[in-house]
Amino acid sequence: MAIETTAKATNAIQKELLFKMKFIRWVEETIAERYNEQKMRCPTHLCTGQEAVASAAGTVLRKNDFAVSSHRAHGHYLGKGGSLKRMIAEIYGKETGCSHGKGGSMHLIDQEVGFMGSTAIVGGTIPIGVGLGLSIQLKNTDQVSCVFLGDGSVEGGVFYESVNFAVLRKLPVLFLCENNLYSVYSPLQVRQPKGREIYKMVEGLGMSSQHDDGNDVELVYEMIRKSVDQIRGGGGPQFLEFETYRWREHCGPNFDNHIGYRTEEEYLTWKERDPIPYMENSLMDRKILSKEDICVMEKEIKISVGKAFEFAENSPFPAPEEAYQHLYK
Repeated sequence: MAIETTAKATNAIQKELLFKMKFIRWVEETIAERYNEQKMRCPTHLCTGQEAVASAAGTVLRKNDFAVSSHRAHGHYLGKGGSLKRMIAEIYGKETGCSHGKGGSMHLIDQEVGFMGSTAIVGGTIPIGVGLGLSIQLKNTDQVSCVFLGDGSVEGGVFYESVNFAVLRKLPVLFLCENNLYSVYSPLQVRQPKGREIYKMVEGLGMSSQHDDGNDVELVYEMIRKSVDQIRGGGGPQFLEFETYRWREHCGPNFDNHIGYRTEEEYLTWKERDPIPYMENSLMDRKILSKEDICVMEKEIKISVGKAFEFAENSPFPAPEEAYQHLYK
């Protein structure tokens, strides 16, 4: 359903935004439902509740634009157009996986759609994304390199080094920060100085920077679209911080509101801001979609996800000798 345009959101784009959010949600919730079958033998960091940014970014970015991510990468990978079958196969450790079964959930790559990789190392792909931006500049194309990062990544030195270089060289890089308030079990107030606003701090480093609601997918789309247009026009790097919230535990398929680092009340408050029904109701109110249209959409998604899991189940494990292939030497 990729629509390669940066025009203001048309009805078709609005439908795509909803489709992608529902698609990512169904994938993540199916992983959570089936994880205890013990066939997915790798850690998984699910993005349930955070679908809006990934969906909007994937809709704005072109196929030949680059994107990199961190450990919570499923939505970014799928939003950019990565193969669902190959992603699920990777989580199952199968040869047909996007990393040939060697990387698991946190190491996804699909160069055919410009998704250049994710990593378990917090902030580890930030300099990679900046390097991709440098390659764009050297080749003098109008591509954009998109770096997905979380609030915890701005606490690492590599973030500041990368931002400094991107600003200095005026690189075509879009930094997308999903601030979901927590790094594992640690809230912002025990990790960063009181009163800090991440986007304002980044602005002080010389980069154009904005901040807004990460659960309003149309707003997110418009902000990303405008930033990407400015980058393609030679405006240099841009930083967008979006407030959002992960519903499930940091790592794994369960809910963890009972262990003390966050409250059930906080979770329920954020759940009321679920980006999917908000967009769904908006499109129905505006007569862009009907309930019947949404049912058809959901049926298509469920069939697609079911086929992906079937593909993963039926795929072979890598042969032992493949452990020495696709490695840097």
